[in-house]
Amino acid sequence: MLKVKIFDDSHEKDLEKHINDFLIDNNYDIIDIQFRTAVSIFSDEQVYCFSAMILYKE
Repeated sequence: MLKVKIFDDSHEKDLEKHINDFLIDNNYDIIDIQFRTAVSIFSDEQVYCFSAMILYKE
């Protein structure tokens, strides 16, 4: 069965850790991993959103 797992973090190192934990803890057949970065400005602060989607088979 084909499944999708979505990750979303405000820091790239957190995203990296969550993805690595998912890959280590599970023995899935990975089909694809897609990565996105979004930036917005709130007042004088830049806000980043790092996200990834993993397409896998169980």
